[in-house]
Amino acid sequence: MSDIHTYETSVQWTKQRKAALISKGLPSLEVATPPQFPGGHEGIWSPEHLFTASAEICLMTTFLSIAEKAKFPFINYTSTAVGTMEKTDAGFLMTKIVIKPTLSVDDELLREKGLKLLEKAEKYCLISNSMKSEVILEPTVVVK
Repeated sequence: MSDIHTYETSVQWTKQRKAALISKGLPSLEVATPPQFPGGHEGIWSPEHLFTASAEICLMTTFLSIAEKAKFPFINYTSTAVGTMEKTDAGFLMTKIVIKPTLSVDDELLREKGLKLLEKAEKYCLISNSMKSEVILEPTVVVK
């Protein structure tokens, strides 16, 4: 496996403050200015949503890889994330992303190991490690 990976995207403006986000082999995604800004649109993915989601998705995929290598049995993984944008002296910045993963296991003895694997995933998540934003993990492990 190479030490360098590239990911190509393109944006094609469609109308108003909307566009299609395209990457070869993937479905196109409608993107727009978020509704909090002039000309913004409700119900369409914005750069701010995608920025928040990229940290959340990276945590999940990193956890899945680590759990697989550790042969860690879990029932389910879900998460929510909230990205906070603030006006700073440098302009608007995404200052913080709080990710709240919920891991379901079937044995109380797996709870502590699940928390440790989630923390390890946070440590090795390459997307959040590449961000200037503070990324905060608030994990929960539920025994079902």
